[in-house]
Amino acid sequence: MSARRILFLAPATAVTRIFPKLRDAGFEVGIAENLKGASAFIRKSGPAVIFSRPSLPGYKVDDLLAVGADDPAFPPVIVFTEKGSPEEAERCLSLGARDYWLEPLLFEKVVAALPAPRRAPAPAAPSSTLGGRTPEPRPGVPRIVGDHPAVRRVLALARQVAPSRATVLISGESGTGKEMFARFLHGWSDRADGPFVAVNCAALPEHLLESELFGHEKGSFTGAIARKLGKFELASGGTILLDEISEMDLGLQAKLLRVLQEGEIDRVGGTETVKVDVRVLATTNRDLDDWAKQGKFRQDLFFRLNVIPLRLPALRERGGDVLVLARHFAATYVREYGLAPAEFAPEAEEWLQRYDWPGNVRELQNLMERAVLLAGGRPITTRHFLLDPDTWPLFDEGDLPFGSNGADGVGAAGDGGDAAFAGAEGPDAGAGFVGGATPGSGHEGGGSFPGGVIPLHEMERIMILKGLEVTSGNRTQAAELLGISVRTLRNKLNEYRGMGIEVA
Repeated sequence: MSARRILFLAPATAVTRIFPKLRDAGFEVGIAENLKGASAFIRKSGPAVIFSRPSLPGYKVDDLLAVGADDPAFPPVIVFTEKGSPEEAERCLSLGARDYWLEPLLFEKVVAALPAPRRAPAPAAPSSTLGGRTPEPRPGVPRIVGDHPAVRRVLALARQVAPSRATVLISGESGTGKEMFARFLHGWSDRADGPFVAVNCAALPEHLLESELFGHEKGSFTGAIARKLGKFELASGGTILLDEISEMDLGLQAKLLRVLQEGEIDRVGGTETVKVDVRVLATTNRDLDDWAKQGKFRQDLFFRLNVIPLRLPALRERGGDVLVLARHFAATYVREYGLAPAEFAPEAEEWLQRYDWPGNVRELQNLMERAVLLAGGRPITTRHFLLDPDTWPLFDEGDLPFGSNGADGVGAAGDGGDAAFAGAEGPDAGAGFVGGATPGSGHEGGGSFPGGVIPLHEMERIMILKGLEVTSGNRTQAAELLGISVRTLRNKLNEYRGMGIEVA
């Protein structure tokens, strides 16, 4: 088994978005669309982790999990799906799946699920690096971007306490990067070669979360067809992240407190205690001290978790970091989509600094991906932000986010872009929307529109089809990118089909 090998049991289109990154990072990736193909790859290559859709034509993940239940050496299975349900998640986890994810798949999350390669411990950073600047990067450790004093203080404290075993409580609003800081702590600890296991305490009901954390014995409840190791056992020798710890049921909090104090767990339905060696990190978007005073969280558990408190500032509190992060994310997506370097118009910079950012860094990152795609290598303005999702901007022909005749198109043939990433196949791929035309629109170039201005409904159609193209037909991702709901996107596609336009 190699930590650099991954198997996806899913359609190829499900991994198109992250495949180039995995390939460029040196991972060996296998893709199978049935159990027979998956079995051949497992026998030949021994993947470290298997990522599987819940079902494919002629296949159900239950069959794969049944094989793993009888073989302790079988690779762990993570189930991922476009549209999940709590019932399906509960069934998959009870059958032995390590985790259950909703798409889109993220490169960083996939890599974090793999066992870390063994390496010699890096020398301790000199004290001069702890004054706030980010230390020299380590492979696989997130890079914290920002130079605001509040960020520098948190980063310095995180770097200082990372080598210890102390529990850390990371607090902050949603989208401030709490999990990234947790991964930073793990990466700079002496446990960096061990596993990093994250558990979302808000995603599962109490009885299932207990089994997820501590594991269960065969026959301990209906559907427990085999022994399952819990996240604490899987994280032994490494770090466990209890994400959104404030949402954990009070009864389960008492059991967690015992684990933190005694270093041992009891599997559901088990008769013996199991020793675990785990460093615990926790995150919350609430004021946990106030939550405890209201009786909604155990105060003794709060004190046990709050050994090292890390409070992450909201993006609106970080001043000039907004533009620093905007340029960082823009440069990232420019590279990802193979576009020309993006510059910001003064009006865009002013708006970015003035906006309140209720969604924090996550909201800024999503906005930059949208803006980079719509600007298509041209200066980014506020109209590329699509501030009102129900109003589409009118573009002149020269301002289209992809050039006339495919000259500047994303993934257009011959333009040097990452055509494979954009889902292109064949010499004509990526050229279907050039010159302002859409399939079946009756317009073969921007010049056929009076004054060179494209009607709003035509521009809407162009952008919707382009959104599907760059996401390789993934409607959930396309809707998010376009700033509309999946239902609205589906209705639009049905409308286009009724007009005789071929859509994915």
